Amino acid sequence: MLRSICKTLIPQQRSIEFQISDVRYVQTLPFLNSISKSRDQQSLTVSYLTNSCGLSLEKAISASKVINIERTEKPNSVIQLLTSHGFTKFHIATLVSKHPPILLAHPEKNLKPKFEYFKSVGILGPDLPKFLCSNKHILLCSLNNQIMPTFDFLRRFVQTNENLVYALKQSTRVIGCNIEKKVKPNINTLRAHGVPELHIAKLIMLQPSSLILSAAMFKNVVDVIKEMGFEPTSRLFLLAVRSMSVISKSAWLNKKNILMSFGWSESEFNLAFRKQPMMMLSSGKKIRKLMDFYVNEVGLKPSDIVKCPNLLLVGLEKRIIPRWSVLKVLMSKNLLKKDADIIWALNTMKLDFEKRYITCYMDDPEVTRAYQGVLGSQTSVK
Repeated sequence: MLRSICKTLIPQQRSIEFQISDVRYVQTLPFLNSISKSRDQQSLTVSYLTNSCGLSLEKAISASKVINIERTEKPNSVIQLLTSHGFTKFHIATLVSKHPPILLAHPEKNLKPKFEYFKSVGILGPDLPKFLCSNKHILLCSLNNQIMPTFDFLRRFVQTNENLVYALKQSTRVIGCNIEKKVKPNINTLRAHGVPELHIAKLIMLQPSSLILSAAMFKNVVDVIKEMGFEPTSRLFLLAVRSMSVISKSAWLNKKNILMSFGWSESEFNLAFRKQPMMMLSSGKKIRKLMDFYVNEVGLKPSDIVKCPNLLLVGLEKRIIPRWSVLKVLMSKNLLKKDADIIWALNTMKLDFEKRYITCYMDDPEVTRAYQGVLGSQTSVK
């Protein structure tokens, strides 16, 4: 009897277990479907970013963590708008990789009015894609509340749209900054020190980003430059502000230390900077390579470079080495005086150099080859 009851209960228990298992399976179906749907959407996003936008698989996967493309109608409209304004696939890939949500923007309401405005001030043709790809924040800014007021403010100084476009090509960072809290106070600091309005306009055209430092930092830059002996009404003061305001303190000290490692004193550094403030815009690597070449290859004294800091702005491979190669060939043939002004030869304009050292020796193939870089810096002086 007991055995019979057990036989009856066991199948029922198994049936109950199967029912419970079935319930659990049914309960997990929505969750599994959700995961599957999410994966499908991510797969669609990655596929769209690679196939339609030109992103690499790695960048597409990274961008898919920022946006989720469920339908392609809006992204297609955005790409169509970009293409109609001269964007190539390279431009689209660059812009989307910097700011993936651009694909979900409303093309007619958010993007097209900005494109039309930029074109109205003269940013058009190939310049428009390049301009917008240079800074992802441009298309994030409000046209009426940020972009137009900023352009109007800058135009009051530079006067024309042509000058405005030129300034923005130097740097677009000023577009997204707070004009009232940063640019205006810094301009007032320059005015307070007697910097002419014309020079302020020139600074905006050369380096508008130099005016977006915090007011305290910018005032400190101006004070330091004055202490170094610059006259606020001079053009060199303007160049010094431009140079010092766009370089971090650590980068500035690194470049200064490189120069002083070749024997420059503090006073020599200040003298060279007063002569050519732009020298500090060269990279530390470039400064080191040039100084090493001048001192160890050409045989100049470090103090010679102090007198002509323009030599820290020129290209080593494209300018200095070919010219030095020519000078060495001429010296090896006794065609160059021993007291020739080497610094002048290395620093002078291209046409002046060629007139004095190339044109007169066109019949000498060794000179021509040296200038064209065939001999490079390997020609030995006898």
